[in-house]
Amino acid sequence: MTSSRITRIGLISDTHGLLRPEARAALEDSDRIIHAGDIGDATILSDLARIAPVTAIRGNNDMAPWASSLHDTETLTIGGITIFVIHNVADLKQMPPPAGCRVIISGHSHKPLCREENGVLFINPGSAGPRRFKLPIAVGKLRIDGGQVAAELIELSIA
Repeated sequence: MTSSRITRIGLISDTHGLLRPEARAALEDSDRIIHAGDIGDATILSDLARIAPVTAIRGNNDMAPWASSLHDTETLTIGGITIFVIHNVADLKQMPPPAGCRVIISGHSHKPLCREENGVLFINPGSAGPRRFKLPIAVGKLRIDGGQVAAELIELSIA
């Protein structure tokens, strides 16, 4: 009998230099973390790396020298699931995902979103940093198990 390994991936975006303790706590059980850009400060990536390995991309506001090593997109395959990470989903026309991609993770809009379209799961974990307008502060999670993928958005209670 073979058992599949469940992989828990924490999703975060648009921290803009602020890693809230509530966001950190929500990602604590992650096996891996994906940051979808607008990080704002390199220390956020090192703080997240204390939880789990981090894959991060550069957002439109990540212009400081520390961000020069980050790519505009990343492609990962975890548990047989291909994941494409891009900051602004509107840029998919210029930077399309690879064939067979099952998940597209984005940020930029600060609006949490989880929808499936033509067999592809689109996830925007929203903004975990400073509040913008009246949008929620949120993160997300992916769960990969035996070739299946499920997503969850988590709105954080901020005092």
